[in-house]
Amino acid sequence: MTEPRQGTDVTDSSATLTDPAAPMLDVRGLKKVYTSGKRSVEAIRDLTFSVGAGELVCLVGPSGCGKTTLLRCISGLLQCTAGEAALEGKRVSGPPPGMAVVFQEYGRSLFPWLTVWQNVELPLKEKKVPRAERKRLVTDALAAVGLADSHTAHPWQLSGGMQQRVAIARAVAYEPQVLLMDEPFAAVDAQTRADLEDLVRSLWQRLGVTVLFVTHDIDEAVYLGQRVIVLSNSPTVVLEDVIIDLPAERDQLTTRSLPRFAELRAHVYERIQQAKGGHRPAGVESDA
Repeated sequence: MTEPRQGTDVTDSSATLTDPAAPMLDVRGLKKVYTSGKRSVEAIRDLTFSVGAGELVCLVGPSGCGKTTLLRCISGLLQCTAGEAALEGKRVSGPPPGMAVVFQEYGRSLFPWLTVWQNVELPLKEKKVPRAERKRLVTDALAAVGLADSHTAHPWQLSGGMQQRVAIARAVAYEPQVLLMDEPFAAVDAQTRADLEDLVRSLWQRLGVTVLFVTHDIDEAVYLGQRVIVLSNSPTVVLEDVIIDLPAERDQLTTRSLPRFAELRAHVYERIQQAKGGHRPAGVESDA
């Protein structure tokens, strides 16, 4: 069982926190330095954390702290300078077959000349999934995100929220073990965002997939996650791993009205403000 960190006195009895000795996703000493000519920028200094099978964990931190860089390293889209990310004990050296990513820029990740169905089906074709199985997976995925009746439409005919549902359906149809989400709702309106948050929790509970969700929105992180990992400012380390001890069943009105929700939100907010001010864990240098 993962132990609560400072500021989180009660462990969520409803959360399924996996033994860290056998995590689904394991990040150890991950470091990323960008080099251009004689200039180098240390984006991530030393990140270590794990995500158990079936967990939904959110990552938050100050703007520019390297959240997207971290996700790209974990997904194998970017090479680490040092350290590693491992999926089920196997080091990630390129995009692993058991992982899917949903990006913030959903419009750029969809092909406008393909229909909704074709967009969702494309990765399955590349994976050489048999035709009958592709049909089942795409049908189930579109139904899961509420787009069963929109399969013949093109992305440009859909609203932003519906386009992001297509991107989520594409990831779900791939049947990943781990789903990485990089601020996926940042570009939609508040009402659509709330609907998509509930969609993600519904899919997570139904499919049992492991989710690592990056967001800059503190309320979203507390509402969605079983844990919230707070990152420091750049060069980035883990500032705190906060257990979210809210009920397993959540809804936008009831959950956000709970006193505990307000307490957790305030705690995470305080830690991010400390991060902005340069605070780092004891024993960790603020810069090279």
